[in-house]
Amino acid sequence: MKRTPTLVSLALLLLLALFGGRQWLDRTAVPVPETGTTATVPADVGVSNASLERLPAEERNAVLTTLALIDKGGPFPYAKDGSVFSNREGRLPQRAGGYYREYTVETPNSPDRGARRIVAGEGGEIYYTRDHYGSFLQLK
Repeated sequence: MKRTPTLVSLALLLLLALFGGRQWLDRTAVPVPETGTTATVPADVGVSNASLERLPAEERNAVLTTLALIDKGGPFPYAKDGSVFSNREGRLPQRAGGYYREYTVETPNSPDRGARRIVAGEGGEIYYTRDHYGSFLQLK
């Protein structure tokens, strides 16, 4: 589905309004393999702090679209969106079962759900993975 710049702009404005304009995105580098950029990963949980603004535009727009859907409570494009994320890989902080939920971030030209996901914690944490839980960027 093609996204228009107006829809993306509205989603960004909605997110900013919902968070009262506070800066909930850390301004550190995002590990983007295509550019060779690296980030320091905290030893305890294996999560990098990230700025959504540093992602490529297409990827950033897809993440913003999914975040807006999460905020609205759907409707979601995939049946598995909103299902429990078990954290079997142990890359996120350990929490009780059912604490995390996962949502699909659209991957262009993918015949299935692709590798991109948002994982949201009950405490308001938001994590993004572009490599199907291999690594996470903490967005909030």
